[in-house]
Amino acid sequence: MLIYDTLSHHPIADEMFDILDFPLPSKEALQNALSTMILSSSGWRKVFAESGDEEDQTPKISEADAMLAALAALALARFLGVPAADKQRIQRGEMKGEPQDTTILVGLDARPTGRVLGDIVCRTLTMLGCSVRYLYICAAPQIMADCNQYPEEADAFFYISASHNPIGHNGFKFGRSGGVYTARESETIIKLFKEIVLEEPLAPAYLQSLSSHMDTKRYRDVLTSVKSEQTRNLERYAQFVLTTAVQSEDQNEHKRFREMLVKAHSREPLGVLGELNGSARSVSIDYQFLTSLGLKVHQINDQPGQVVHAIVPEGENLQLCQQTLEMLYAKDPSFLLGYVPDNDGDRGNLVYIQKKTGKALILEAQNVFALVVLAELTLCRLKHPSSLLATVVNGPTSNRIDQIAQALDAEVFRCEVGEANVVELAEQKRKEGYLVPVLGEGSNGGNITHPAKVRDPLNTLLSLVKLLRNRDIAKLWFRANGREVPHPITLEKIIEGMPIYTTTGAFSKDGNMQIHHDHSVLKSRYEVLFQADWIEKQAMLRELDIYTYTVFQSEGTSTVEGMGEAFRSPPYTGGYKVALKNKDGIITDFLWMRGSKTEPVYRVMVDSRGDDVSRHDRLLAWHRSLIARADQD
Repeated sequence: MLIYDTLSHHPIADEMFDILDFPLPSKEALQNALSTMILSSSGWRKVFAESGDEEDQTPKISEADAMLAALAALALARFLGVPAADKQRIQRGEMKGEPQDTTILVGLDARPTGRVLGDIVCRTLTMLGCSVRYLYICAAPQIMADCNQYPEEADAFFYISASHNPIGHNGFKFGRSGGVYTARESETIIKLFKEIVLEEPLAPAYLQSLSSHMDTKRYRDVLTSVKSEQTRNLERYAQFVLTTAVQSEDQNEHKRFREMLVKAHSREPLGVLGELNGSARSVSIDYQFLTSLGLKVHQINDQPGQVVHAIVPEGENLQLCQQTLEMLYAKDPSFLLGYVPDNDGDRGNLVYIQKKTGKALILEAQNVFALVVLAELTLCRLKHPSSLLATVVNGPTSNRIDQIAQALDAEVFRCEVGEANVVELAEQKRKEGYLVPVLGEGSNGGNITHPAKVRDPLNTLLSLVKLLRNRDIAKLWFRANGREVPHPITLEKIIEGMPIYTTTGAFSKDGNMQIHHDHSVLKSRYEVLFQADWIEKQAMLRELDIYTYTVFQSEGTSTVEGMGEAFRSPPYTGGYKVALKNKDGIITDFLWMRGSKTEPVYRVMVDSRGDDVSRHDRLLAWHRSLIARADQD
């Protein structure tokens, strides 16, 4: 019988319909399907839309891609030691997946291909003997919050999403205890998956046979439990967001925090617009949770699958939020903030009202992250005046973070791009005695507020609410910078008091390139060309007050100083940064590059102190020219 989701009213699955009952794809078809899949610790992604068009909103996928999804579930089960996933057992043709103690939490974002992929994954894990807790459509932070709070109730999570990628993409994330697997663990699963696809020709038929002989009652139990799993998960998620906001599990602290904000908002109302773009946040806690704090909330495009513009919440994709917020503000001046999430709802970029003009302005991703770091580091410094304090960020995070940290006597530690990397490095620094209340990747605006291990737009919004409603935070920040404390404290005044930098947008046209050469070759050529240009462009560099440089190379959780291949290791795909210094040895700008591990693009970025756009553009043009010349045959 077809089971429907009570939150989205979408069909989930029918236990009697064998979704793996299709003609076996050939070995060549599977290899071709695999060849277009990007596999990294940040997630596995590819275009799953049957047409191959990344903007296609069809729910249909090919038979080869359907089998890849089943084999991905098999790989995770093997990684977790599930007997029915064992290689020798498959070769012997033992067709029984007896129930195991292994429990896997499964969820997906709101993409059209998600339902069929979720059915394949849940059915495969169930027939292999795993206990599956299925949440169907849910925001990524929800599924990870459950694993964070109750790690004993799930051995792993399997989340189906392509995050900010276009609508025709989809993919998989794996992890446990509230975060994605470490790079080392992820590489192990990737290796298992490739071996299964490329070297185990019996695996697809084995899974099909298990599926056809599966006890459908067990799978029906999984599907009929979705409603109760969702209810419990949403309650847990709301508690975890409060725990993160107040840095305490104490229910009395949660109550006081709510009461404080409700009282503050009754005196000075604050309205928030959620332009949800049909994302998984459409069935999350956003409306109920934010209104419980006394905020006014208005939502649009708040049905899952109601995608009205490109998914990545950057640039022109924030314009609808801008326009709607301006209309709301004209009717009710308390509406000052708006947010737009990506499809899995683990990040959300912001727009805000500039009161003197009544216009809604986009808060670029780097500034969103900087505001949250400012709020959380300042709050932590208030509570712990003499403790070691730090934040952990990725390589392309703007140096505005360094200035914020310096004002608060905190350190900044950097690593390679990747959520798993910043989370792992933060844990290392905590073991070394540092308080690390906030971390993340400023290049995409996604903050991770401890004890969370994943980005969450609700945490972002609450950091700004604390900044606006806790005057002590703003007072310490302004005084640490030798400024007068404004009255009233507004978001505009805080933004005006932040370090000013001009930074390439991570998803802007100029922030992406296509390259053809191996990364090792490209970086070696880049270094030769850079050193030659350094001499030839002395006039331009002196004009910009640039006198020296230092190279930083990042791999995983490590960042080392030094130019050349001796400071990087195979496959040479880590981050590469040239820090440019003025005559006083202070870093004023940096040039950064790295090939994306979730999209087929080469990301480039320039970060320049100040608001001189022409300076940024000159350095970016030079940086792109060096890369283009290094990539020539």
